[in-house]
Amino acid sequence: MGAGAAALATDAGLHAALQGAGWAPTVQRVTSADPRAPEVAQTFDLLRQLAADVRAAAARGAFCLVLAGGCLSAAGTVAGAIGAPGAGVVWLDAHADLDTPEDNASGFLDVMALSVLTGGCWRVQRSSIPGFAAVDPSAVALVGVRDLSPLQHDALARSGVRALPGAPEVDAVRRAIAALPVPLYLHVDLDVLDTSVGYANAYAAPGGPGLDAVLATIDAVFDHGRVAAAALASYDPAADRDGGVLEAARRIAGRIARRAREQR
Repeated sequence: MGAGAAALATDAGLHAALQGAGWAPTVQRVTSADPRAPEVAQTFDLLRQLAADVRAAAARGAFCLVLAGGCLSAAGTVAGAIGAPGAGVVWLDAHADLDTPEDNASGFLDVMALSVLTGGCWRVQRSSIPGFAAVDPSAVALVGVRDLSPLQHDALARSGVRALPGAPEVDAVRRAIAALPVPLYLHVDLDVLDTSVGYANAYAAPGGPGLDAVLATIDAVFDHGRVAAAALASYDPAADRDGGVLEAARRIAGRIARRAREQR
């Protein structure tokens, strides 16, 4: 899904949405120092670089909207944008991303993203990310989760994460967000969108929120307190055959950009 991040970063419609919100966007690509390194080593090298780049951009007064191939980027973004304990996280995703190496059956690192962020796995590697501080699971609101194996369902129930499954009412989302600490990190895995909007990737699932509900959730996050950074993740253009998710991503990015501008 890395191609999706590049597609979003070069999309004229997305840039127009950011400009329409009053920003002059610049794009900075994050690359690994050693692209031949093993997968895990390369992944955490990218996270270290992302943390440094986000921290530098934030110091210049920029708001970082990370366009990520996958959700593991969150560990680097939060480390760079917040870099201290006590963050709150609003995570929109059809999946819980709470697998660990001990219970994961797919071999897919990205389904461990929220587990890494909350300190549940990869201890040595995550500790190498400058500024990384594990987020308390109770400080995470997971919105739209629905595509879970029985083991993943049980792991979520045990995790302490505040889960709002399926297509929750906006009032319920607001109540959950109201209990979170600030500053906040906003994470939008585009497969949170119901498949009636489109297929963000091969793992998209029915039963999720529509675009209007996602936009309302974004408003609820910014209404609650300062958002330090945000991300759009896991877009695969090959799955988005009619372009519905791309258009949704433009509107989501535009809403984040407008609200980020207002909070300055």
